[in-house]
Amino acid sequence: MARILIVDDEAGLRQSFARLLRQEGHEVTDAASGEEALARVAERVPELAVMDVRMPGASGIEILKRLRVLAPGLPVIIMTAYGATETAIEAVNQGAFDYVLKPFEIPHMLRLIEQALAAGRAGAAPQSEAEHAVPGALVGQSQAMQEVYKMIGRVAGTSATVLIRGESGTGKELVARAVHAYSRRSAKPFLVINCVAIPETLLESELFGHEKGAFTGAGARRAGRIELAAGGTIFLDEIGDMPLSIQAKMLRLLEEKSIERLGGGKPLPVDARILAATNRDLETAIAGGTFREDLFYRLKVVTINLPPLRERAGDIPILAEHFLARHARELGVPSPGLLDSGLRLLGEYAWPGNVRELANVVQKALIFGRGVPIGADQIGRALAGAQTGGAAGGAIGNVQAVEDAVREYVRQALLAEDTTGVFHRLTDRFDGLIVAEALTICGGNRSRAAKLLGISRPNLLAKMDKLGLSVRQSVKLEGS
Repeated sequence: MARILIVDDEAGLRQSFARLLRQEGHEVTDAASGEEALARVAERVPELAVMDVRMPGASGIEILKRLRVLAPGLPVIIMTAYGATETAIEAVNQGAFDYVLKPFEIPHMLRLIEQALAAGRAGAAPQSEAEHAVPGALVGQSQAMQEVYKMIGRVAGTSATVLIRGESGTGKELVARAVHAYSRRSAKPFLVINCVAIPETLLESELFGHEKGAFTGAGARRAGRIELAAGGTIFLDEIGDMPLSIQAKMLRLLEEKSIERLGGGKPLPVDARILAATNRDLETAIAGGTFREDLFYRLKVVTINLPPLRERAGDIPILAEHFLARHARELGVPSPGLLDSGLRLLGEYAWPGNVRELANVVQKALIFGRGVPIGADQIGRALAGAQTGGAAGGAIGNVQAVEDAVREYVRQALLAEDTTGVFHRLTDRFDGLIVAEALTICGGNRSRAAKLLGISRPNLLAKMDKLGLSVRQSVKLEGS
């Protein structure tokens, strides 16, 4: 038996929940607001609090912060009907034991309560002192994304190295930015290094800096990005493509917290947190001798796995509305809204390019729609490219529309705040679309796709590997 406090402004939920917990043998008290909950805890500290987020007066998150001071060892389970990204991350970051969405399954909640009580008795309830601004970049309310938000909240306040894994376009950099934003390093630099975009001959100097005369053209000492990130966070994107020679230096950084500039022999202490991401199978790379096993284990202190969009299809309408509003704002036009027919078509697509591809499709549909509500016609054109008409003039007009859409996409990428490796990111994006479309046309047959593209089969396979594409990702095979 345990003393449990239920905090929720809905009287019906409090009463039914309290009845259920009493039947399980627990002693239950309840409160209709956060202030009332604080008074209850001041009178007698319970062994567990289960608390709603949205209540009159102070929010559940604000009350959670105050409970951390009033009763530091008290485990708290946060519950809400609103699966907002920032709420999930902030709840766990502020020390909540867990975060659940209403309506919840009773067996799951009872198991969670027992786990929280066990953690509280063992003195293991997680705590955090950090308070940070909400980045608001990640979007999604699916259970898979709720687990990602919880992981971000749990790891942000630590100094642990994090490996973020997921297919291309799932939002790995957004997760890294969220970890940094909720960390104690949030006021310090966040530097992104794309291990593919920077040539191998320059990557070592970019990362570690160089001394004067270290190589031809090194006319002065130059600090590398790791030094420039002092006190902050370094995000190593596509780390699976990092050359072996530089992997050894990264291992030293993680083990000894020091670096040496190129051409220098003096170790320099460095205080920078490392976050890394990859869409490659690092275990296969280790077996193939292209990635160091010791570095792999140093990187994966904590691993966050991002689900592909096809595994969280319920988030597609939320994401589509989000991207439509964002692109309309960027173009300076009102959002025309999404019709059910358009949403249905979005839901039927396999999304080999994941969230990034969805954002691009919505942007193209907005351009094609010319202000009308976006339905199946606009989404179909954006997914399939311009439809060719019977007349040459119609075909030329449609090609022009595609060129205009591509030009606008490139323009926005070039004008973005972060243009690191923009040329390679753009070419990889278009290469991926071309390869994926060829595989779709050829029903997944790689030999036919290579012939269609006018390249050799080994070249096609190498390009697919570089882009992180597989036949299953590129084409929805019949019966799959």
